[in-house]
This record gives sequence, structure tokens and C-alpha cells, in this order.
Amino acid sequence: MAKDKYISMNSGVSGYSFANLGLFTGFASGIYNAVYSLVILGIFTEVLGNEKLASSVVGMYVALYSVFCMIIGVFSKELLRWFSKTRLFYTAFLLVVICYAMMSFSIKPGTFVVLDYASGVGSTIIGILIPLFMADFSKNIGMAKLNARYYFWVNVGCLVAPLFALNMAEWFGNYRIPFLASAMIYAGGLLFFKRFGIVQQDKEIKRVNPKRTLKSLWINTLVFFRRAGMPRAYFVNFGYYALAAMRVLYVPIVVIEQGFSANVLGWVLTIGILPYIVFDLFIGNVVKKVGAKLLMAIGLSSFVVFAALATFVHGWWLLAIFVLWQISGAFMEPVHDLLFFDNTQKSEQARFYGVFKTTSYLPKVIAPILAAVCIAVVGTTSAVWFVSVAVGVLTLMVLLSKK
Repeated sequence: MAKDKYISMNSGVSGYSFANLGLFTGFASGIYNAVYSLVILGIFTEVLGNEKLASSVVGMYVALYSVFCMIIGVFSKELLRWFSKTRLFYTAFLLVVICYAMMSFSIKPGTFVVLDYASGVGSTIIGILIPLFMADFSKNIGMAKLNARYYFWVNVGCLVAPLFALNMAEWFGNYRIPFLASAMIYAGGLLFFKRFGIVQQDKEIKRVNPKRTLKSLWINTLVFFRRAGMPRAYFVNFGYYALAAMRVLYVPIVVIEQGFSANVLGWVLTIGILPYIVFDLFIGNVVKKVGAKLLMAIGLSSFVVFAALATFVHGWWLLAIFVLWQISGAFMEPVHDLLFFDNTQKSEQARFYGVFKTTSYLPKVIAPILAAVCIAVVGTTSAVWFVSVAVGVLTLMVLLSKK
């Protein structure tokens, strides 16, 4: 893969510049995610005429969407071979802005699905390119500090996004309107990136041979898993995102089942963001002293303990656990992908990061299936935390293994 060449850029551009984009992506994604499932539920209810059936279809739709984004992540290696990062970044941002803006209008279900998947292409590429840009401009800063800065701003955006989105939807009487706000924020992120003044050498676009491209992607995936340290990095990252997926999916359901109001749930979710904001920069400063492995182990171990307690604790104590285990997540968030960056050269990161990035989508397919089986066998929703315990223990064992 030809290495990207940076021809020029504005003075002062560093890895922190790209990390600051987290404020835009976090705020926009937080708004979008706050209403996304409600919009999808409304669309399928309209099509199927049955809300309960539509609710189950939403899960399958999201799983298929995650598989699609995972495929785009693997295919990104070819995109980066054909186009420069800068050109791809502009294109991805514009694609998300246009699709989100169009999705805010009352369009046909089929049109919405097409736009949703098209925006998934853009958002997936953005999620891949920001860490790669940070790595290119990390210099003496290090990826640990840049990750911490990036996730700090992501969480600041996510802190206010849900309340903003839901109040906006209530004001206009339409859950789709917040999509327009997300589009405008992404547009702001694009303008912010444009201020960097980055110019890269364009790559020669060669004729695409589908069979050769698929073969190349398959070989690249095999090479990735044969590299020393990559299977461990992949499984640890998978475990992190699997635990996050379980938390996002089932904390709201369990809180409501416990008899608490939606208002209480809103406060639990909002307060749960605070540990990330507080710990992100702290973790970024201490990771070089104690090591990412230790911080990841602390996060996994404490999460396993809290998940085990959550299987039989009830009432306000359960809410306390749901808030406290966010501290576990805060320990892991800035360091969960450092095993990849620490074990690859910069010249290889663009080649392999797409494969590695599938760990953020594959758990969204597998974790809900495991949870559904667990609920069916045990008969209670709180049984899903057994899955979290198992995933956490396995991830910890892989992290601490010698090979």
C-alpha cells in the first residue's frame, strides 16, 4: 500500500487537532443515537402494522446494519490504497451530512434505509480515519494521550446530546428532526477539519478487479491475524465493545423493569457519562507510567465484579452499580485499542486498521444473540449480566496471557 504523503498543512496542526474532532463526532452521534431506534421502530410499525413485531425486527435490522459497517471496515484497506486519507475524509463527511439531512424529512421507508446504509459508509470511514490521522501526527505525544483527548471530547458531546435531541424532537413533534441537527454538527466538523489546510498527494486510481480485490482483502485479513500480538489485540478490543454493547442494550430495559421511571433512567445514563469525562484525561497522563495493560486489567476486573453483583441486586443499589461500572469503562476507554497501535508500524496501520475496527461492529451482532439465548434459558432479563461476566473473564484471561 502506497504511503500517504503530506504536501502541506497549517502550522500548529498536531494529533491533538484531530482528537478535538471528537467534540463534533460525539455530539452529532449522541443526538443521532438518542432517536435512531425510535425512528426505526416507527418506520417498521408503519410498514408491518404491529408494534411488537416491529420491535423484534428493529434488532435484526441493527444487526444487519452492523454487519454491513463491518464489511465496509474491512474494505477500507482498498479505499486507502486508491485514495488519500484527506480526500476520503472530505467525502465521508459530506456523505454523512447529506444523508442525515435527507433522513430528517418524511421520506419513504425504502429511501430512509438506503440513506441510512449510505451514511453508515461515511460514519465508518470517519471512525477509521480519525485514529489513523492521530497516529500520523502523534510525534512525541503518543496515542495514549491522543486517545484520551479524543474520548474526552466525545463524552463531553454525548453528555448533553440526548437531552438536546429529545427536547428538540418534542418541540417539533418529530423524532427525525434531530437528524438535521446531527448533519449540521458534522458540517461544522468538516469546516473545522478544513482549517487544518492539509494537502496530500493524490494516488493513481487503478482499474478495479472484483475477484482480485476480494482475494486481497481475504489475504490481508489472514496476514493481520498471523502478525504477533494482533489476535490478542483483536480479542481484547472485541471484549471491550461486547461489554459496552451489553450495557447499552440492557441497562435501560432492566431499569424500567425494576419499576423506575424514564426520567430516572435519563439521569442514570447522564451521570454515567461523568466518569468518562473525569477519567479520560487522567488516564491519558498516567498510562505511560503504569502501562495500558494494567489499566485495561483494572477496568475488566472491576466490570466483572459489578456485572456479577448486578445479577442479583435490586432497587437503588442496582442503579448505583450501573453508575459505578462506568468507572470500569472509563479505565478501559482510552487504552482498549493501544495493543494494536503499540504492535504495528505506522506504515502498516492504514493497511490493518480496517480489519481491527471490525471489533466495534461484530460484538453488536454476537452479544445480543448470546444475551437472547441467556434470557430464554434463565427466564429473566438480568441474566444477561452472566454473559458480561463470561466475556469479561475471557477477555481478561487473553489480556494477561503470555502468548
